[in-house]
Amino acid sequence: MAFVSRQIIPAALTRCLRFGLLVLVGQMPGNVAHAAFGGVDAAPVERAKDLDRIVAIVDDDVVLASELLARVRTIKNQMQAAGREIPADEVIVSQVLERLVLEDIQLQMGQRAGLVISDEQLQQTIKGIAEQNKLSIDQFIARLTKDGVPYNDFREQVRREVLINRVQQQRVMPHVFVSEQEVSNWLGSNLGKVMTGDDYHVGHILLTTPEGATPEAIATAKRTAEDIFAKLKAGADFCALSVAHSAASNALDCGDLGWRKAPQLPSLFAEKVIGMNKGDVMEPLHTASGYHIVKVLDRRGAAEQTQETRVRHILVRPSQIRSDEEAHQRALDVAKRLNAGEDFCALSTQFSEDPGSALVCGDLGWAQPDQFAPEFAAAMLRTSKGQRTEPFRTTFGWHILEVRDRRQRDMTEENRKQLALRYLRNQRFEDELENWLSQIREDAFVQVKL
Repeated sequence: MAFVSRQIIPAALTRCLRFGLLVLVGQMPGNVAHAAFGGVDAAPVERAKDLDRIVAIVDDDVVLASELLARVRTIKNQMQAAGREIPADEVIVSQVLERLVLEDIQLQMGQRAGLVISDEQLQQTIKGIAEQNKLSIDQFIARLTKDGVPYNDFREQVRREVLINRVQQQRVMPHVFVSEQEVSNWLGSNLGKVMTGDDYHVGHILLTTPEGATPEAIATAKRTAEDIFAKLKAGADFCALSVAHSAASNALDCGDLGWRKAPQLPSLFAEKVIGMNKGDVMEPLHTASGYHIVKVLDRRGAAEQTQETRVRHILVRPSQIRSDEEAHQRALDVAKRLNAGEDFCALSTQFSEDPGSALVCGDLGWAQPDQFAPEFAAAMLRTSKGQRTEPFRTTFGWHILEVRDRRQRDMTEENRKQLALRYLRNQRFEDELENWLSQIREDAFVQVKL
């Protein structure tokens, strides 16, 4: 299942977003340019040749001054917006150049391995970023434009980061190993017990009683809290009551605290929530800040029934000698032969390029949706039992998927083990990644030209 399993945390993409988007070189202040290039100012039109000179040679590629200036500007803007102290220009330039060198080494590895991020994959990734920001694609592009970020620049930066992430997954993940004993030890730890506990979706309404409030004001707040509590018990809409009465900062968001583990909830009512079920409302709680009313909007835990699907697939991958279009056409040809009645098992053995399943008729066994890449999971869920999909694209290539069966399964203990395994793998991956980055940096030919 190597080529369809969900990727571990996309650290490279996360770093890209953390440090902000690309900006125009012309926005770089002169003092940074001076620090980086020994007196060259930041007038890109008049000094284009100076700005685009080589600042580092990295194996078979180069880092340009314009790339360095743009990234420095981005990071300084991010630090300023976060209210953090900005280090000296020389420090930032040195750090940014080192980051660009490491990125360039990994990009060249990806190119030599024939890794390609198609426009379709890129669009899906950007759509996901927009959705995380609760925006449509059009709204997201408008936001970028408003912030002075050219959309094409943003697309290429995301493409770059996704490719780096794929290189890291392919090079580092094979060296990540977690034993059954480590899983067992983690589940028995305090952290493990917290992480595998139930999740609570909680709504919160706050009626403030400021310091020095009169007894009459406190009594009025108490009556209002009791009235809201009674309405909620009778089935009133929590969102409407939050917007109308709550003084909490998230009142206009319906008082929604989102999904949280119990220890992540405010300590003043976390313990009470543990004993509540979906739909329960806590009696008004009076503290120094006022009256709190809490409702458990939903609750979920590892003991829930989980739907599993048994699937098999055929994967055709693009490569250095096969373009994405050619891979798509080959998948279409295989689909045509399947529709004509040829055997799925035989065609999987002949054409599938997923080494983990090709020799077992493409069978991926019983699995849950979150074990697969998002596009694969979506195709699996919308396909009826006994039916096949037409070729569709994921990060790994072009798939033809067949749903063989579905079942409900109590995953209490298995879910806990899988959560532990994911947590420990992510942790181990980050450790291995740092070691690997140090090694490839040491092995690369790098000549800094500053």
